[in-house]
Amino acid sequence: MLRWVIFILLYLFISFYGFQAIKTVTKNVWIHFLFVAIALIIAVNFLIQFTVYSEGRVLNPAKSYAFGFLLAYISFNLVLVPLLFGEDILRVILGVYDKLVTKNDGFYLPSRRKFISQIALGLAAIPLTSLLYGMYRGKYRFKVLNYTLHFEDLPEAFDGYRITQISDIHSGSFDNREKIEYAVSLINEQESDAILFTGDMVNNKASEMLPWKNLFSTLKAKDGVYSVLGNHDYGDYVSWSSKEEKLQNLETLKQMQKDMGFNLLLNDTKFIEKEGQRIAVVGVENWGKGGFKKAGDLKKAAREVDANDFKILMSHDPSHWEAEVINDAYHYHLTLSGHTHGMQFGIEIPGWIKWSPVKWRYKHWAGIYKEMGQYINVNRGFGYLGYPGRVGIWPEITVIELKKGQAQA
Repeated sequence: MLRWVIFILLYLFISFYGFQAIKTVTKNVWIHFLFVAIALIIAVNFLIQFTVYSEGRVLNPAKSYAFGFLLAYISFNLVLVPLLFGEDILRVILGVYDKLVTKNDGFYLPSRRKFISQIALGLAAIPLTSLLYGMYRGKYRFKVLNYTLHFEDLPEAFDGYRITQISDIHSGSFDNREKIEYAVSLINEQESDAILFTGDMVNNKASEMLPWKNLFSTLKAKDGVYSVLGNHDYGDYVSWSSKEEKLQNLETLKQMQKDMGFNLLLNDTKFIEKEGQRIAVVGVENWGKGGFKKAGDLKKAAREVDANDFKILMSHDPSHWEAEVINDAYHYHLTLSGHTHGMQFGIEIPGWIKWSPVKWRYKHWAGIYKEMGQYINVNRGFGYLGYPGRVGIWPEITVIELKKGQAQA
């Protein structure tokens, strides 16, 4: 209860300054009413979705949109607060000075300056429009990212081998079938030799995938589609009526992936053979630091793998790579992860800047990294979760070509 009281007080505080900015710039009463109405609708909808209809940490589209609009509104007002609050401090100082120096009766507070509010509103419009754009278009702005990685010990038969990686489908968030159909077609258009999915097929429950099962069953690759589980796939964020119900949900999801033609690797390995040579596709269950599930067992997954095999590891959470994989006795040539989503918010200009707040949580959060002669690709995610959009960090389909030999300088 206390957290909701604090939330309401803070919401009223920032809304007050938002209203002051609007009121200073325009005297149109209807615009004033519109601002107040929007503020009330956003707050009431958020409170209803996260209290009356709440299922704990379960996120559905209604809750996500309630959060998304709240985030956009708060971001707008948070830009206004320091500017207008700073102006208020100056106004009080001037009022006190006038009272003490001129000895006027009463206390005179200078009026707000219109141009300050205009500047504040102009700046506040930047995060507002960005977040609204991210909800309307950004979340389905799919990008195909191509990488070529060189390995001296890659089997010759696999020189030029192409892998498509997707991650974090989060089917429980989808709200536009046409856009998802386009993305699935885009994956198939890459005509890679294998498709590897690195976890989080759903937000909470296996049933979320039912409307999309037939569509994702159309994913095809010559050497198959491989998958692992992500932290959301275990149903850990749902208040189940019994352990049996939770277990059944996980079994349903596993069977669903099998029905879709996915080779689900649960601490296991599949070998892809070509011209008498092979590469190992190793898949671990979710392993993550910071309170996330640690069901992944690297030793168990690689029990049939030879130390000299060329290895591609699928592990949902990139923190696993840093904590266990790169220091393992086995040399895992390429690890494929996801999980971070790049926080669905950031700035990326190739060759110039790559930034997201998620970098403060994860050392490896998006793209290709290399340490100790081993690579990891952290996919930015196919879907979205929580905030129903993306700003600057777009949904990703990764295509990696394996080449034999040293990389050219």
